[in-house]
Amino acid sequence: MRRVVLTLAALAASAAVASPAFANEARVEARGGVIWGGGNEEATAGIAAGYDFDLGSAAFAGVEVSADKALAGGADIAVGFTGRVGLKASEATKVYVDGGYTVTDGEDTPHVGAGIEQKLGKNLYGKVFYRHNFSDFTDTNTVGIGAGVKF
Repeated sequence: MRRVVLTLAALAASAAVASPAFANEARVEARGGVIWGGGNEEATAGIAAGYDFDLGSAAFAGVEVSADKALAGGADIAVGFTGRVGLKASEATKVYVDGGYTVTDGEDTPHVGAGIEQKLGKNLYGKVFYRHNFSDFTDTNTVGIGAGVKF
């Protein structure tokens, strides 16, 4: 977990240094939610860092790396590598779909999802999201909320 946190911090710092050269946004966030599948349900907590690139005035694309853990004892940390594309619904609201790959000690799975981010201040935002992981064993679904800072 320590290595994951340090990697996310380094990615966020490098994106923050690069962001003044562009009109784009780097971000870091804390998040939590509920994951369920196969008759089981667990709370989750995690962190993420990402960078969004403007695609004109109404659209964006981005990348994200995340580390999430089901809070059940013995659960693996899931590291996600995700791309996203979306619309700027307003100056304060982004709506997006995403997809990528989740890596754990137990199984590596593709995932897809969707979410909405809402600006809560100059650099703060909140979000609500959904993610579906496709597994060879049991597919899982996650619904979560997050809060973060944009640079």
